[in-house]
Amino acid sequence: MPRPVGTITRGTTNPNRLRRVDNFIAYRCGGLLTEAAEPLVVDLGYGASPVTAVELRGRLAVAVRADVTVVGLEIDPVRVSDAQPFADPPGLEFRHGGFELAGLAPVVVRAFNVLRQYTEDEVAAAWRAMTATGALLVEGTCDELGRVATWTVVEDGTPRTLTFSARLAALEHPAVFAERLPKALIHHNVPGHPVHELLRGLSRAWETEATPFGPRQRWLATVRRLRAEGRPVLDGPARWRLGELTLPWPA
Repeated sequence: MPRPVGTITRGTTNPNRLRRVDNFIAYRCGGLLTEAAEPLVVDLGYGASPVTAVELRGRLAVAVRADVTVVGLEIDPVRVSDAQPFADPPGLEFRHGGFELAGLAPVVVRAFNVLRQYTEDEVAAAWRAMTATGALLVEGTCDELGRVATWTVVEDGTPRTLTFSARLAALEHPAVFAERLPKALIHHNVPGHPVHELLRGLSRAWETEATPFGPRQRWLATVRRLRAEGRPVLDGPARWRLGELTLPWPA
C-alpha cells in the first residue's frame, strides 16, 4: 500500500453536516456512477466520527444505485480503527489513507473541510493527487451545521465550477459565503479579484430583490438577476430552489 499523504485534521463533524453536498454529488455525479463498472466513491478525511461517510453511502444507494461503494479514508489510524464498527462491506469500508487515495481508483472523491486546514500553496498538488486516476473531485467547506457551504468540482487537477449552497430559511445575507470559500479562493476575496466581484454582485442582487414572499423567492430572484446581468449561472430553478448557485470557476 502507498504511504498516506497529508496531515491529520481537527476531525470535527456533525450528522447531516454534508447533506447539501451529498445531494449535489447525486445530481452532478449520478450519471458517472450509474455508468461505472465499479461505482466507487472515496470520502477523504471523514473526521473523528464516520457519520458523514455512512450518510453519503446511504444517500447515494437510494438516489443513484444500490450497489455503490463508499470507502472512507483517514490519515489518522485511530479514527480508522474507531470507524470499523460502522463498516458494512462491501458497500461501506474504512481504510488508512490520504491524498494518494490508498491506491484506489474511485469515480468520485469527496473531500470536505480538509484543505481548509492546509496552506493555499498546497491546494494544487492535493487536487492533482486526488484526481490523478481520473476521479471527479468535489472539494469544499461548510459551517459546523452544514447550513452554509461552498465547493468546487475539480477534473484533472483543474477546478471547473464553484457552488454556493445555503439553508435559505436561515440565510440573512450572501456575504456569509465569504467565510466558507474553498481554500484556493478565500485569500483572494479582495478588490480586483474575480471572486470578490462575484460576491459583490451576489450581495447587490440579494439586496435589490428584497421581497415579502420569503427567502426562497428572494433567492430565486437573486439568481435570475445575476444571470440577467451576464453572469454564467449554471443549472436551473430546480437546483436554485435548494439554495444552490453554481457558476464556472472564477479564473
